[in-house]
Amino acid sequence: MSAAMSVIVPAHDEATIIVDNLARMIAGDPDGRLEVIVVANGCTDDTAERARSVDARIRVVELGASSKIAALTAGDRAASHPVRAFVDADVRVDSATLIALAELLSAPGGPLAAAPALVVDASRSSWLARQYFRVWEHSDYRRRGHIGSGIYGLSALGRARFAEFPEIIADDRWVELQFAAHERDTSPGTFTVPAPRTLRAQIRRATRIAAGNRELGERFPELGGRTSSSGVRRLVARVARRPSLWVALPVYAAGYLAPRFAPRGAVTGWMRDETSRT
Repeated sequence: MSAAMSVIVPAHDEATIIVDNLARMIAGDPDGRLEVIVVANGCTDDTAERARSVDARIRVVELGASSKIAALTAGDRAASHPVRAFVDADVRVDSATLIALAELLSAPGGPLAAAPALVVDASRSSWLARQYFRVWEHSDYRRRGHIGSGIYGLSALGRARFAEFPEIIADDRWVELQFAAHERDTSPGTFTVPAPRTLRAQIRRATRIAAGNRELGERFPELGGRTSSSGVRRLVARVARRPSLWVALPVYAAGYLAPRFAPRGAVTGWMRDETSRT
């Protein structure tokens, strides 16, 4: 029997991008192996209506409150298949990649958690933002096998690893840390995330990520989620060997350091990047 998977998509005011991204997920799946569930949470636009318009197979759950964690939980409870993927609404991923993820997670002895390879599209970003990502591409984060950053899939055993999603900023990082490195894998294919248009927007986004990582370290110290300064040293060493990146390093340094010196109250609400959604 062909592998099947439930795909949960939390969506808050995503009317500008939801149609194209859902159509990409559905287009190459004539057999309905992917159960796509969109959880429109706290929307003030027509995200739910647009999601329904894409294909009759797409299920839409509506929540009054704006909460990604509540959306993940509601979508998870509505899912029919034991293998599940959780996909941010701004992620661009096609059905072939999702089906490959489902097959990997359904295979006997396969990984408990997996994700396709991440591609960051900075083609519409400013010069400063592009310099930031030129250096970021050489970071440990890009080199190690990880899940998250917009999409992660869990096998039936993987989903059984934890009960509920905690109310936390870095939900994808929290899920990743539930699994040892040998329990995770990279599935065939790629998914694309649009980069922020400006360096300021990237710093704002990174401020939220830094706050989420700090919260993980404080609330779940047993998971060992704290970052190490050794990764920064390795990145600088790699850049030092590439003169073409030297001009970009000060830009990256500004984008890296600013979020880490932001006051604790700097993160309010979801703080998602709006510039990539226009």
